Parts: sequence; structure tokens; C-alpha cells
Amino acid sequence: MSSVRDEGKDKIIFVTKEDHKSPSNAELVEEDPDDPYEEQGLILPSGEINWNCPCLGGMASGPCGTEFKEAFSCFHYSQEEVKGSDCLEQFRGMQECLQRYPELYPQEDSSPSQTSQDSASAEPSSPNQMPGNKQNPDTTPPNTETSEES
Repeated sequence: MSSVRDEGKDKIIFVTKEDHKSPSNAELVEEDPDDPYEEQGLILPSGEINWNCPCLGGMASGPCGTEFKEAFSCFHYSQEEVKGSDCLEQFRGMQECLQRYPELYPQEDSSPSQTSQDSASAEPSSPNQMPGNKQNPDTTPPNTETSEES
């Protein structure tokens, strides 16, 4: 005989081999759009941010979760002409936090000072050759000497 136990929002049902021998008579309940445990996307029907949305990639939790939530909330609710222009301080705080944990939040883009140094050292050595590309043999200057002149 099966047994049922409620634990918080969950219902735990234990079944026996005999229970599995007969077809199920369970009735499915229609999904509740206001169920806070159901995946709703980034914005809940109430207009609030769903911090549990997998689309956030876990940024709402972890060592910089508070800073991320402050910056993202500010942007989401911003009424400025340039959306989020009033949130620079919150985004700066989030960026500073992310930089304190480079092992968790690796920096993919280099800073502007590194970019200018990298581009200066990557100048082409000849006007016909671009950095990182091998010179195309079809673009070499034509040989003006001919072998027919002998």
C-alpha cells in the first residue's frame, strides 16, 4: 500500500510494486501561472524580476549576487531617457565585485589601456601584410624581368 507525506511545498508519495502493476489514476492539475516555484522566464507576471530564472546564469547568487541584483533592478526599473543611465554607480559596484573574484568571473575583454598597447604592438611590419595574416602570394608585386630576353 502506498503512503503520502507532505513536506513543505512538496508531496512525497511512496509506492509499492503492487501499485505499479495497475495503471495510474493520477489527475494532473493545471499549472498555476502565479506559482513562484514554476519557471516563468525573466519577468514574472507581476512585473517583478524572477531571480531564479536560469537565464541569469546564477549571477543572482554567489559572492556578487547582491551587487548584481542592485544593478539589474536599477536597470529594469529605470525610467530615464537612456535606460539605465541612472544606474552607473550600481554597475560600477558590481564590476568592482566581479574583479575581486577573477576565478569565478573571468575577464573576457581586456581593459582599454591593454587594448591600446596590444594594437600598437600589432602594427603590420609591411604595408602589404596585415597582423595575424600570412601574406597572400597573389598580392606580391609582379616580377618585371622576363625570361624571354636572352
